[in-house]
Amino acid sequence: MPKPNSKPMLMSKPCPEIERRFVATPSARIHIAMAGEGEPLLLLHQTPRSWDEYRDVLPLLGRHYRAIAMDTVGFGDSQALPAGQDSIESWAACAFDLLDALGLPEAALIGHHTGSAIAIEMAAARPERIPALVLSAPPYVDAARRAKYADKAVIDGATPGADGAHLLALWRMRQPFYPAGDIALLERFMIDALKAGRLAAEGHRVVNRYVMEARLPLLGCPTLVIAPTADPHAYPVAGKVADAIAGASLVEIAGGMVPLPDQMPEAFTDAVLAFLEQHLPLRS
Repeated sequence: MPKPNSKPMLMSKPCPEIERRFVATPSARIHIAMAGEGEPLLLLHQTPRSWDEYRDVLPLLGRHYRAIAMDTVGFGDSQALPAGQDSIESWAACAFDLLDALGLPEAALIGHHTGSAIAIEMAAARPERIPALVLSAPPYVDAARRAKYADKAVIDGATPGADGAHLLALWRMRQPFYPAGDIALLERFMIDALKAGRLAAEGHRVVNRYVMEARLPLLGCPTLVIAPTADPHAYPVAGKVADAIAGASLVEIAGGMVPLPDQMPEAFTDAVLAFLEQHLPLRS
């Protein structure tokens, strides 16, 4: 548990500015946003979002770490992979390419929804490079889920039309999973979804194809699972994910919904920092 007086110390420092840039890697030109100095954290977003999901979190984490939010390849402003090459494994490999290009031999990972799946694959594939892992609202993908969703339509799959009706359809698909009346959060989602194009829906299929149950037992680093209680997709399976990872801890965030990091950035950051300060040196 964090020391009783740790939170005031952690949260009293001024927030650093966010810097954005593109990084050339062997796999793709990747866009990142970053804040702060210290031990590196790599933040991985959900489908079909971008670094913007962490816009309010980055400066808070940047008080004590070098927080880097990347646009997954094909999302936000990052270059897409050729059609047919998208998978959790290939997205994880691209994230490692980014770390290499930044000269970072290791980084703690923070993933939300799809970002959690990517983080799981990274920690399973290259455990020596991942000192700590935060899985926010992770999916649990096993054979039953793969079979269930193999031929089903997925959310965010609105077919573009000349009358623009797909924009309203996309808005209405997501509205039940967002705080009532929060237009600004949904507008941020819409911008990212439109930029993602075909990957707005395909990203969900990529997750549903992932053989996750074989990877979870391979995770050996300290791991936190964050369970937003009002997320109907992630909350019911959070315990399964945590139980499949040796030594993992689980924390619930009451009222947290699908857009947890940008819905409740302070609560999200508090949970992350309370965990990370036990495992990674803080920048004082």
